[in-house]
Amino acid sequence: MPATNPSPALLGKRFYRGPLLECPGAATTRRSFLQSNALGWLGLSQFAALNSLPAALPRTGPGKAKSVILIFNGGAPSHLDLWDPKPDAPQEVRGIFSSIRTNVPGIHVSELLPQMAKRMDKLALLRSVHHEHSSHNAGMHWATVGRPYAVDSTLINPSRSDLPGVGTLVGWLARRDGFSGGVPPYVITPFPHCDSKVYLTPGQFGGCLGARNDPFVLDDDPNAAGFKVRNLGLDDGLTPERFQQRLGLAQQIQAPAAGITTSLSAEMDIFNQQAAQLLQTGKAAEAFDLSKEPISMRARYGRHSWGQSHLLARRLVEAGTRFVTTVNGPSITWDTHKDNFNTLKNKLVPPMEQAYAALLDDLEERGLLDTTLVVWMGEFGRTPKINAEAGRDHWPGCYSVLLAGGGIRGGQVIGASDSTGAYPKDRPLRPADVHATMFAALGYDAQHLNYQGPDGRPMPLSEGAVINELF
Repeated sequence: MPATNPSPALLGKRFYRGPLLECPGAATTRRSFLQSNALGWLGLSQFAALNSLPAALPRTGPGKAKSVILIFNGGAPSHLDLWDPKPDAPQEVRGIFSSIRTNVPGIHVSELLPQMAKRMDKLALLRSVHHEHSSHNAGMHWATVGRPYAVDSTLINPSRSDLPGVGTLVGWLARRDGFSGGVPPYVITPFPHCDSKVYLTPGQFGGCLGARNDPFVLDDDPNAAGFKVRNLGLDDGLTPERFQQRLGLAQQIQAPAAGITTSLSAEMDIFNQQAAQLLQTGKAAEAFDLSKEPISMRARYGRHSWGQSHLLARRLVEAGTRFVTTVNGPSITWDTHKDNFNTLKNKLVPPMEQAYAALLDDLEERGLLDTTLVVWMGEFGRTPKINAEAGRDHWPGCYSVLLAGGGIRGGQVIGASDSTGAYPKDRPLRPADVHATMFAALGYDAQHLNYQGPDGRPMPLSEGAVINELF
């Protein structure tokens, strides 16, 4: 489906009907669904988790990351026009952009990326990632979950039987390890993965791990005038002392039923404890408050939704959030079936590159890049052959992913595509390999840590192999 511009007036009319999430006789709007899931970990969710947390285990991976920022470019950017140029290919393949040198000898990227070319020594470029799903939502599922969805389709939505994506699993691991940072462990900003704001990508929510592992979804534009996330702090008229008194009163009211324990009541106890901690510390409200940033810093990232989402991601990992997905969207913005070259040059690449470069520099200047893994990806690439409308179509046969920070060794290219960028030529990689590497950077052995799948069987965090060259 072609990309569409955001239409706030339509948001309330978008409907989500996940089979295990819908209340009988009631339609659930996209916004209400996101709000209930974003606040589920605050004690407002009606769904019980399906998985209990195992005891903490030693971290064994080679990396030193504490957090991950996933820059997800929904709609699928053209690898041929950005990270994997083919200057010797025929005109109908190579397109109109030249390749330029980077600050690493032998590595070239598109002329559209002069700022990233100056930072290539920080980046590890994977040029041989591939899978088999060419529909946006199924492709986003494979890219973020590491496994194929049951059908290759865009017309799909989340349910409580979904396998969890990498962000969900990192949040789940954080809770297993006793996370109590006063901020959500897993955040999506500004909007969730979706196709045209109608079909939300499965895997990005808690899925079979339950509602307590849903992300906090911003579902708002952090660049909007007066942007503020509500319900993250005490009301103006409520002092910490009065709030503590109310908590004590609530405990007294609940005391007669203390001996009656169900899985739902246990979940609600956890939710209430998390909500109380968040409100008392005020740490989340502080982290989400972009007004705390100097005007010059906000301008450095770019006064647009993407730039402010990247800045928000930095603030969140600085405050202790373990996984932030910042979606360069909204919806499938990078879906350049028509006018690919002008759209990339004049609309998409400049804000993306500005925000991406600013994030890497800011993290490094603050001493956070070594402990923050930054991953840049889309759901697939674009066709080698340019179509009749000067566009490129969906192509999961080969595409590029970039990693930086978190103990990753930059200044290298791993894998190669063939002469037209159609298929891997050397070192073919799958999304699951990227995920296994992300877990390794965080210190986890993905193939030997399991969660309970929707059918009750143990599932490894990832079935992929760690890309050891990155370390």
